[in-house]
Amino acid sequence: MQERWTVMSPQADENQEARFETWQNGESIPFENEEARQAYRDRVGLIKDAVQMKQPPQRIPVCPAAGFFPVEYAGRTMHEAMYNYQILAQVWTKFFADFKPDFYNSPAGIVSARVMDVMDYLLYEWPGHGVPEEQGYQYVEREYMKADEYQDLIDDPTGFFLSRYFPRIMGALKPFERMPLMPAVNEISNLAPTLAPLGSKDFQEALDKLHEAGREAGRWFEALGGINRTVMGRGYPAFSGGFTKAPFDVIGDTMRGTRGVLMDVYRHPEELAEACERLTPFTIRAGINSALGAGHMMPIIPLHKGADGFMSEEQFARLYWPSMRKMIIGLIDAGLVPLLFAEGSYNTRLEVVSDLPPGKVIWWFDSTDMALAKKTLGRTACLAGNVPLPLLCTASETEVVDYCRVLMNTAGRGGGYIFSTGAGMQGAKPGNVRAMIDFALNHRVDG
Repeated sequence: MQERWTVMSPQADENQEARFETWQNGESIPFENEEARQAYRDRVGLIKDAVQMKQPPQRIPVCPAAGFFPVEYAGRTMHEAMYNYQILAQVWTKFFADFKPDFYNSPAGIVSARVMDVMDYLLYEWPGHGVPEEQGYQYVEREYMKADEYQDLIDDPTGFFLSRYFPRIMGALKPFERMPLMPAVNEISNLAPTLAPLGSKDFQEALDKLHEAGREAGRWFEALGGINRTVMGRGYPAFSGGFTKAPFDVIGDTMRGTRGVLMDVYRHPEELAEACERLTPFTIRAGINSALGAGHMMPIIPLHKGADGFMSEEQFARLYWPSMRKMIIGLIDAGLVPLLFAEGSYNTRLEVVSDLPPGKVIWWFDSTDMALAKKTLGRTACLAGNVPLPLLCTASETEVVDYCRVLMNTAGRGGGYIFSTGAGMQGAKPGNVRAMIDFALNHRVDG
């Protein structure tokens, strides 16, 4: 039997067309008027043409990454935005009303600090909880999975996450260390021993914390839904919806940590590769479920440990890319368009990652050479990016416009390009942001 997710399914093209049609119709969106509805449909059409590369779009779609900039622009703190959902709604709608890019970035990255408080979340520090109130959240780099635990992860990923990983990253779930083995070896004599840990006081308290966090998460989702309806109702589609990660990054980012996983490349390469394969179906399912739950078709996939300098080209091709490629094919088969955010530089990866079906993904670049990317990967894949954040923070408006002109003429010629920043715009000068967006919306590339 052919291994799954090595070749695109025959239904993938049809599935993608159906997803685009659903997204473009926007049936659940409360549009302000018919003009907003038509603007929404036209903007989705720009992305569709850019992705499929069958014809150049009418113009290059403009989709800068907001990052935390809307909070700064409104003169608010991250603490206020993460704890007060009404303030979050105010700052987000103000940004899009004032700057009017083609596409809308949901504030899903401004996560609920209240949920993290309840769960005693240990993976991050956030405003008022380890970092100043005006700053963004910060990841706490540690080994939350040990090097000798690969086989346990491989044998039972769900059990490993429930009984080992979650108790290490959420203080409220420490009692889950006594989670019964699932599936249990069921027989009448084993019923009571299996269920006994679930009746302890601290386990019940952990379940109560989950319930409390779930209720708070529901309030946060309700607030996000209101923001989404307001902005999209004015004719601005969301640029992405849903989230997943490359299997290697699932392990390297928040389980083994950067140092741990890069040591494993040398010390435990076979276990690392097998664990990535084992996690691949979970990453596909996460991307599909989250995208469809958001009513979208473009889950964002931030890529971290595969950037130039983290590993050799041979190691990338052997350990990072195989499971990631399967994940991408799995998402494509479902009719989705993976939005691959390649943080850092991918100059030495471009030939390898070109091995994908044409017209099915977006490669959003941070600091990759866009001329080189256009000549190689750009033959079959839509590109996005890469206005540098330092430019927006320190340059003049003229310098920003000059950069954008060269970028759009280089990457946008012939279609297959989405104008965007290389990262979120936190710290940018408002004048530079306005100059960038206004220029990009009005610029036309010849040919």
